[in-house]
Amino acid sequence: MRIAMGLSYNGQAYEGWQSQLSGKTVQDRLEAALQKFTTTRVQTLCAGRTDSGVHGLMQVIHFDTDLERDPYSWVRGTNSFLPLDIAIQWAQVVPDSFHSRGSAISRRYAYVLLESPVRPSVDVGRVGWVYRPLNLEAMEQAAEYLLGEHDFTSFRASSCQALSPVKTLRSIRITRRSTQPHSAYWRFEFEANAFLHHMIRNLMGCLIPIGEGTHPPEWMAEVLVARSRDAASRTFSPDGLYFLGPQYDAHWGLPNGAPAYDGLP
Repeated sequence: MRIAMGLSYNGQAYEGWQSQLSGKTVQDRLEAALQKFTTTRVQTLCAGRTDSGVHGLMQVIHFDTDLERDPYSWVRGTNSFLPLDIAIQWAQVVPDSFHSRGSAISRRYAYVLLESPVRPSVDVGRVGWVYRPLNLEAMEQAAEYLLGEHDFTSFRASSCQALSPVKTLRSIRITRRSTQPHSAYWRFEFEANAFLHHMIRNLMGCLIPIGEGTHPPEWMAEVLVARSRDAASRTFSPDGLYFLGPQYDAHWGLPNGAPAYDGLP
């Protein structure tokens, strides 16, 4: 029997999603909890791996098991063995043909940034930080060059294991919410068929200096066509980066969306 689960987590205490020898990853904590609940070893596969410090609002995983439980029992039982910063949101029996990664038709990420002369304190790790004012129009112009199917070699990590750097970036949405005369919260939302390792962080590393006026919007096109990591800016901090989750075709009957996103700054 194949089970799909949706889970959320605060990534600050973990070395990313993927299992490591240290055991300090979200996958390691999840599989340990599932093993305690099922009393058997469980191996999970996820929709999208996240880096150290990156949060997940609706990560989707699947695994195979012989244990039969109703969906809410899977949620409550697994959560009882998880740390407080990881929580199963839903569970559902799915066909054996379902694959959390392979069945996804798109994936969504969002950056939440604080623009302020003073660094964040209460929101540390939950938001990124820029202290110079950002120009929305300039960043939107730069984002236009990225939309569609492109070779994103300039924005992939040197350790990226993807077979192809060609991805289809379907949308970039940038919004600003002013809080005080000299501060604001920004949201940068990205949707693509798939992302390369560090792709979002490297895109942000170029959007921010364009917003600050260090580079013109056209510079983004130059970086893209260069197909060289050396052409782009530094990798942006993982603070404030959220995996909103995958999107699936409706015939799977799975929840799509990340309700907790509405509660972020």
